[in-house]
Amino acid sequence: METATREDNELLIGVHVRYSGTGSAGEVLALRSDDDGIWAKVDTTQLWYNSRYLELLDEKEYKKIKDRESKKKSNKFNEDADEKEVIKKKIDSVKQKLDGVDMSSELCDGGG
Repeated sequence: METATREDNELLIGVHVRYSGTGSAGEVLALRSDDDGIWAKVDTTQLWYNSRYLELLDEKEYKKIKDRESKKKSNKFNEDADEKEVIKKKIDSVKQKLDGVDMSSELCDGGG
């Protein structure tokens, strides 16, 4: 297993981390280092993060974050579904209002 030392913590492939910039969390897939420091690739975003901005998480804390994100996604899905339903009802209402309009005669000219 590849390892890298970050301050007093050991960053390993497979550990859970949180990026302090956005709060996104995930599992470390790969590690690399260059002149700018140690970088970790995180599974949830598939992005490389400089280890100085990563916080190591224990399993319990990681599970809590994932559960919270899952609830947010579920709520967002329900809100989107509700919004689509409202839009559908508005469209149906406009269709009903226009149902009796006779478009066969020339009601208006385009001018010009």
